[in-house]
Amino acid sequence: MTSRRRRDKDVERAALRAAADRLLAGTPLRSVSGKLTASELLRESRLRRDVAYGDHKDFVEEFQTRARAQYCTPAVPQELAPRNVVLKGKLAGATEAWTRERAVNAVLRRVIAELGLELGQAREELGPSGNVTLDGYLQLAQASVATIS
Repeated sequence: MTSRRRRDKDVERAALRAAADRLLAGTPLRSVSGKLTASELLRESRLRRDVAYGDHKDFVEEFQTRARAQYCTPAVPQELAPRNVVLKGKLAGATEAWTRERAVNAVLRRVIAELGLELGQAREELGPSGNVTLDGYLQLAQASVATIS
């Protein structure tokens, strides 16, 4: 009769832990599908089901919990989170600049409307033979824009 080899529970637990880490990282050695299931964990660790569920049931349940948590927050969104923060900052800066430009644009529209009215009045006052220069009006428009900026 042959004697059985003594089981080393620490070695079994280390095999389970290494297998779980490989599966969760997406780099399995023995699992064909790489799914995050208890069956794939056992295949990856090369332990029998009765051994894993008999002595290491707590670790199998911990792996299942970690797998569910990873499904809730996949790796890709976790990697994109810092980039998202940077892009939100850039968007806020662009929005602020756009708001300033809209304010300048509104003032310029008012100045143009006022200058158009004044130009029409000046042409009426001078009659058909008078020439109207825009130098004074351009200086007024530039001063209005300078006060906004």
